[in-house]
Amino acid sequence: PTYMEDLNAAGGVYAVLNELDQLGLLDTSVMTVTGKTMKENLQGHENLNPEVIRKPENAYSKTGGIAVLRGNLAPDGCVVKQSAVAPEMLVHEGPAKVFDSEEEAIAGIFGGRIEAGDVIVIRYEGPAGGPGMREMLSPTSAIAGMGLDKEVALITDGRFSGATRGASIGHVSPEAVHGGLIAYVKDGDRIAIDIPNHTIELLVPEAEIEQRKQEMPIKKKENVKGYLKRYASMVSSADKGAVINR
Repeated sequence: PTYMEDLNAAGGVYAVLNELDQLGLLDTSVMTVTGKTMKENLQGHENLNPEVIRKPENAYSKTGGIAVLRGNLAPDGCVVKQSAVAPEMLVHEGPAKVFDSEEEAIAGIFGGRIEAGDVIVIRYEGPAGGPGMREMLSPTSAIAGMGLDKEVALITDGRFSGATRGASIGHVSPEAVHGGLIAYVKDGDRIAIDIPNHTIELLVPEAEIEQRKQEMPIKKKENVKGYLKRYASMVSSADKGAVINR
């Protein structure tokens, strides 16, 4: 394994940027906060250890660490750390197990409700629904601890930390409380995930979806008050950065 100090000794972030620049991926004419252009900043920062900062022809991976998926379940996108997904889970289809909060999901996981092949759905945990877009670390840790991270997927309008592993897909937009399709998923629905092709689909007929929108109410937390209530009423979607709309 390599550590941050190894990256620093190999030339640091500037050396990484130099490698990207050699592929023509950077606009080095841009001005930076140093008062110099990117090109000026990169001068003299060579890659001192190609085993730590890999050359493109010897890259750890040909793709980036994360992938953005789109489909009817996330028309505005959702995010997965594809570099931490087991190869057998990069393409997956399975039945949904739906939970309306992180607490419900944890209880379901420890209660033995999850089976190999399932797609766990945790909703109403987005920026407005949470409110605050809580980190779904406990459910993902529980799944990994039970040895299911190579057998089940997890989808949420909440978020994950950088330490998450497995097919954990977050930032689903639009979120449930804003009427995103994730609000209308039911237990047993088939969900298809294709990370290499950047797609995520709820395999339910459109007519059925429209009927559910008429019958299934959007849930909103009633015990939210003060600044959190104000935040929930004003915050934008995750794909917009979860910033406050003025």
